[in-house]
Amino acid sequence: MSPQLASLRPGLSITGGLHRPDIEALARSGVRTIVNNRPDDEDQGQLSAAEARRLAEAHGLVYHHIPITAATLSRADVDAFAAALRDAPTPVVAHCRTGTRSTLLWALVRMREGADALALVAEAARHGIDIASLPAVAARLR
Repeated sequence: MSPQLASLRPGLSITGGLHRPDIEALARSGVRTIVNNRPDDEDQGQLSAAEARRLAEAHGLVYHHIPITAATLSRADVDAFAAALRDAPTPVVAHCRTGTRSTLLWALVRMREGADALALVAEAARHGIDIASLPAVAARLR
């Protein structure tokens, strides 16, 4: 069974935490890149980034680890996420525990491209993801 994906744009989907069978299912479904936004040891039993990378690469996937928390999110993280999206083979799946942080990163990248913060919050809400903090986070990162 594949993880539930929220398609934010063609070639980019967001989901919650991935486990070994999820990575295998994503590879079988044609996903070409995984971006992991979870710090290691966030939850007990979580697949480590190193193990997820080995598994993803064994299935021919590109793997990026850009771990963030609300407290540690920086411009450099947004830069790294933007670079991963720009350079990664598509389709891309980005994930964190619930999908919220990955969606927030996507929205911050889109704001750099001129997208309206409130429109991005509304788009995320259509997928059941609450990034109402986006304007405040963007202001903090200026």
